[in-house]
Amino acid sequence: MSIPLRLPGAARLLLVLLSGLLGMAHPAQATHIVGGEMELVHNSGETYTLLLNLYFDAANGSASALDADLTASIFEKATNQRMANVVLPLTSNTFVNYTNPACAKPTLSTRRLVYSKVITLPPGTYSSVQGYYVAVERCCRNNSISNIVAPGNAAQAFYLEFPAVVRRGQPFYDSTPRIFPPLADYACRNELFYYDFGGQDADGDSLVYDMVTPLNGHSNTNTPKPASAEPAPYAPIAWSGGLSTLNQIPGSPTLSINRATGRLTVRPTDLGLFVFGVRCSEYRKGEKIGESRRDFQLMVLNCSPNTKPNLVLFPSPGNPTPYRPKRDTLRLVPGGNHCVRLRFTDPDPNSRLTLSLSPVNFTGLLPSFSTASSGAVRSPGSPDTLTATLCFPECLNSQGKVYLLDVVVGDDGCSLPKRDTVRVAFTAVPPPNSPPQLTTTASPTRPIRVRIGDLVSFDLTGTDPDNDPVQLEMTGAGFSPTGLGATLSQGTSGREQRGRFTWRVDCRAVGPDSVFTFQFAAATQPCNGRQAVTQSVPFVVKYSNRAPTLTSDLPANKPGEDLPLVELPLGRQYTAHFTGVDPDRDGLTLIATGNTLEGKEGFDLSNAGMRFEAQNGSGVATGTFHWDVSCAAANLHRDLVVTFQLIDATCRPLPQQQRVRLRVRSPDTVAVKLYNIITPNNDRQNDEFRLPELPPNFCDSQFIGIKIFSRWGQQVFESADREFRWPGQGSTGIYYYYITYTDGRRFRGWLEVIP
Repeated sequence: MSIPLRLPGAARLLLVLLSGLLGMAHPAQATHIVGGEMELVHNSGETYTLLLNLYFDAANGSASALDADLTASIFEKATNQRMANVVLPLTSNTFVNYTNPACAKPTLSTRRLVYSKVITLPPGTYSSVQGYYVAVERCCRNNSISNIVAPGNAAQAFYLEFPAVVRRGQPFYDSTPRIFPPLADYACRNELFYYDFGGQDADGDSLVYDMVTPLNGHSNTNTPKPASAEPAPYAPIAWSGGLSTLNQIPGSPTLSINRATGRLTVRPTDLGLFVFGVRCSEYRKGEKIGESRRDFQLMVLNCSPNTKPNLVLFPSPGNPTPYRPKRDTLRLVPGGNHCVRLRFTDPDPNSRLTLSLSPVNFTGLLPSFSTASSGAVRSPGSPDTLTATLCFPECLNSQGKVYLLDVVVGDDGCSLPKRDTVRVAFTAVPPPNSPPQLTTTASPTRPIRVRIGDLVSFDLTGTDPDNDPVQLEMTGAGFSPTGLGATLSQGTSGREQRGRFTWRVDCRAVGPDSVFTFQFAAATQPCNGRQAVTQSVPFVVKYSNRAPTLTSDLPANKPGEDLPLVELPLGRQYTAHFTGVDPDRDGLTLIATGNTLEGKEGFDLSNAGMRFEAQNGSGVATGTFHWDVSCAAANLHRDLVVTFQLIDATCRPLPQQQRVRLRVRSPDTVAVKLYNIITPNNDRQNDEFRLPELPPNFCDSQFIGIKIFSRWGQQVFESADREFRWPGQGSTGIYYYYITYTDGRRFRGWLEVIP
């Protein structure tokens, strides 16, 4: 595939990335891999994303060589033990853009294929001190490469190293560097070519770059796409005669990379397609923890001549004397000139020039162009020379240092723009500025004493002698004012910034420290430098609370009892009265809740025939408890406990409570006597078996029945009548009986029949 772009005639660099992989049926078709690199990105916990960025020759490569997936193999560095094979599916397929699209060549078109998968690296498995490496092997490279032996048979091995995921017993997280952007450009013979290969590291680790020989690996034309990678070592490619790791592309100078920035530089002297390798090593606290390798291609073409543009700077719009770099220093002072004039041109016809700025030793405010900063020269209707005005901000402050600024003009030549730079040295002093002023109607010398419920408000006014905009601010000494409910509203009136402080003191102000110091400020931002004047207003919060009292006509505790007991038979009514008094006149609330004696189960009062009526109020509260004694209470539990609680409505309540135990009196007050002998001889004494002293039927405790069995287990009698009578079976012997009630009670025993 090719990119249908118009070409202005000049050279472009084709970036053919790291070690390539892609399957092809025949060696002649396997001329598709431009290069690539691998990444390992930490997501969270033990999960990571493993990626392979593969760069594909879209102009000359066959679409049949596009792999749907590739297999990455993970090995332990210390032993070369295979840890895992990971199948990476193709997840993205996009074109790589030219730096200057107008310089595009249809014979140079690169696709970026991304193969990725989320993987898990358990600490118990990936803990080797020497770390791990990942490899993907694929054949083959473009057969038109000029600087290696037998390029059509040369393969690629993508390679990445990463550290153990645990160190000294603690998790050790790392995302490997991302080397980008990839190139689609070409280089021009005998012209300086440059490109930024610098990477980024998500963990802030230090990155160091160097040139390396690209890896060939173990794949070949017979096995272009192995099922998995072999362990290291991986054989390098073979350089053509006279070339080496430090001389990969013939040039003056040859290809090199800045160790710290990753900037590539070469002035190629030969035409052709050249492969080269770059390594990015990752350091944390001075220790190397990993590395990424990128394999690329660079096409060198003959280009139309492109002359460098020319830039001249004049210290002021009316000054005809040019600025002299390394000799002159601009002095920017309040009330003085802050603008310079620029004149720029290009001897080449139909050139478009663009001005740009690059600070060298400072950050922050930059000058701005008050006139157009780009335009065409030496084309029909265009001048031969352009001019522009560059003005420095009045607020710029070099803080007594000499700042350096590169003013750059660039053309639109191919493959890369030619540039001319004027480095401007300058000092800058901002205009003087007076601090703002702040006044308030609150007294800053005496604390404001408040109580819970008080509403406090006062006014603040901020002004500035230089008429800079003023903003009022509110903070707290060790606390958040808004967290206490305080607000500061403000607005502008003429030259004043007026504010209103409002605070309804509530329970949020009650704490171990009852003193709150609010801090107010009037702030300005002259020349982006903050100036502020502050004023403090202390508050003392007064809070006290006396416990309320709760009285009632509940019975007193009997000796040995922890709770008073009210025991009544069915059908009775019980009433108790409660009175709560608070000496601080706080709001009082009376409530009643139900529990069993053990306190493990709660119950609704209404389900037990109970109700509580309260009349709550400030300082006084009364309540009446009613109980209609019925089976509703008896069926819930033998003993029910009702808790009466008096709560005072204040910041730190001191609740009071009383408890009473309630019981439904059962008619079962006589101990159960079980008889075990009858004499059915008609003498009217013990002639029948009966149990008149069994518990009577009571609410949910109802007699179910009795069963009598012979000693051999044969049932001889059954009755559902609590007043049963059994005259015996007509024969002597031992019998057994079993009695049940609805509440689960059971009575069993034996009976002897004696004639």
